Amino acid sequence: MSVLETMPSARIQVRDATNDDIPSITAIYEWHVLHGRGSFEEIPPTQAQMAERLQAVHAQELPWLVALHSGIVVGYCYATVYRPRPAYRFTLEDSVYIDASMTGQGVGRELLTMLIERCEQGPWRQMVAIIGDGENNTGSCHLHKQLGFEVAGLLQSVGFKLGAWRDTLIMQRPLNDGDRTLP
Repeated sequence: MSVLETMPSARIQVRDATNDDIPSITAIYEWHVLHGRGSFEEIPPTQAQMAERLQAVHAQELPWLVALHSGIVVGYCYATVYRPRPAYRFTLEDSVYIDASMTGQGVGRELLTMLIERCEQGPWRQMVAIIGDGENNTGSCHLHKQLGFEVAGLLQSVGFKLGAWRDTLIMQRPLNDGDRTLP
């Protein structure tokens, strides 16, 4: 039985992730690693590894959010520094993962909307989405387009997962004033 089938209709709530959310976050991501084409990881991380990832995001004072439906974690998203070199310091990368039974229910939109709002409270000027399986990942592409991301490029056949070559689609949106003003 799916998460959606076990819960009455309720509004999605979004809040900051805590260590208590690690088991749910790990389970959601495990499904995407084993069955999805959006993540290019092939071995699901352990709960301890996911806890380290959460700590690393928090150490950078960046948001990691979870979505709850009737009190159950059904998705998460976070922002990380796009690349470690100093010139990239005003650019972030987003990641969004939704419980497979909750796709198309507005969870991703709630999460990414709040993530963008939170990131716009800081000094950042660009957000990029690196979307595994490229244009075939229609849910993620549609979500990002709805929230102002535009296609910036396509890297063809850069990943090999689940028996096939996978593209990576790069999408981008400005944060705050974008590049219209200096930081």
